Amino acid sequence: MTRILHLSDLHFGAHDEDLVEAVERKADELEPELVVISGDFTQRARTEQFREACEFLKTLRDRGHEVLGVPGNHDVPLYDVLRRFLSPLARYRRFIDESLCPFIELPGVAVLGINTARSLTFKDGRINKDQVHFIRETFSRTPSKAVRVLVTHHPLLALEVGGELERPIRRHEMALDAVEESGVDILLAGHNHHASSQDSSDLVTRAGGVLVVQAGTATSTRVREQQQSFNVIDVDGGSVTVTIWGWTNDSFSAKDSSRYEWQAGKWKLRQTAEPAH
Repeated sequence: MTRILHLSDLHFGAHDEDLVEAVERKADELEPELVVISGDFTQRARTEQFREACEFLKTLRDRGHEVLGVPGNHDVPLYDVLRRFLSPLARYRRFIDESLCPFIELPGVAVLGINTARSLTFKDGRINKDQVHFIRETFSRTPSKAVRVLVTHHPLLALEVGGELERPIRRHEMALDAVEESGVDILLAGHNHHASSQDSSDLVTRAGGVLVVQAGTATSTRVREQQQSFNVIDVDGGSVTVTIWGWTNDSFSAKDSSRYEWQAGKWKLRQTAEPAH
């Protein structure tokens, strides 16, 4: 079994330090093979906020955790117009990761991150043809039986949050074609501050039955109908269990756990399992 700890929307600069420390403790307890952070490390892409995010990553790595992250729209400067358009992710590259398309292979699992944050959009994300080619090319080199995981900040599909349909990334149809053709099994994203998991066939007729996993905000004070949370994803061959760990008063605890099995070309929800601790 391979375990992934899925964090998102940390928003350093609008964060709660108690939550940060609680996430660090839980990472040690849960012992994931990989910590994935799907964007929005900072609130306004300021240097001091990136320094705080960098310190958080250093703490995780010093404790032996492998980390893979992608930028979010909040990691692009909003008010510094020159930096926004001339070097939008320079601070991200300096403090978080030089690579905007990180890739790691774990036992039986291949994980690729793609940057969907852009200077020309304040909130929405976008994917381009070069990135689509990179997705296809990268996953073509992975073992055929590996579970393929694609990480973005913005969801590739339109999702309902609080009774409203949130827009997917721009050029999402092109992205979904690449997902299906590359045999991607799981999509990890954030942005909406709302945790959920479901098979993509419940949402669209394309994308090859990929499992869509959304993370809430892990450490931010900016919530949307849900308390702060993160996901634990256990991959065991043709079975994936997604557990949402939510914040209650002074700690994170397992709230909802769903087990999916790959059958007839899609992920089928087999049971709502007892939360794994």
